[in-house]
Amino acid sequence: MNPSESDPNQTTKPQGSLSTVVVSLLKGVLYKDENPVLWSSLLNLKASVMDYVAVMGLDLTIDEAEGYAFLRSREGLDENEASAIPRLVARRQLSYPVSLLLALLRKKLAEFDAGVGDTRLILSRDDVVELIRIFLPEGSNEVKLIDQVDTTLNKIAELGFIRRLKGQNHMIEVRRIIKAFVDAQWLSDFDQRLAEYRAKNTQLQEESDV
Repeated sequence: MNPSESDPNQTTKPQGSLSTVVVSLLKGVLYKDENPVLWSSLLNLKASVMDYVAVMGLDLTIDEAEGYAFLRSREGLDENEASAIPRLVARRQLSYPVSLLLALLRKKLAEFDAGVGDTRLILSRDDVVELIRIFLPEGSNEVKLIDQVDTTLNKIAELGFIRRLKGQNHMIEVRRIIKAFVDAQWLSDFDQRLAEYRAKNTQLQEESDV
């Protein structure tokens, strides 16, 4: 047989097969800019992927304009369906610092999108410190504040909402997938909690000054 000819009895698994796409999505968010080949396969196999993950009680969320896709547990299942299908994508209870910073980064992205400029929101750690400083009592320890911000940023990076720039550990990019999780209603509810939190901080500060 000519080495250049393929053997019809052998099957070759393509790089962008259905299983490859699904496994990648089960591991986390798939970004167009990070894996354009796999992203192209996802678009070609979108209907098959949706049918495949539906069996596991999952829905495919894909934003072609922003260039990301992920799986989330299907909403609206009745009690029997919900109890019969184990949850593959766990709900995560976020701490207050993480929730606060997510809300602030989401608002910052909204302001950024309202302007004219780059499509990537890049912030320094100092920028993030200034965002969160106004929600803390005056006179907060600067070293502890920076350590807290770094810890919170690491957690948000693990969740996939930001990424640190290579060779620039103090610089982050806010990933646009944050828009899919932190919507207008979430921000509205959190704004109310922020107002209560700031009022409490003001009260404590006034009492400490007496």
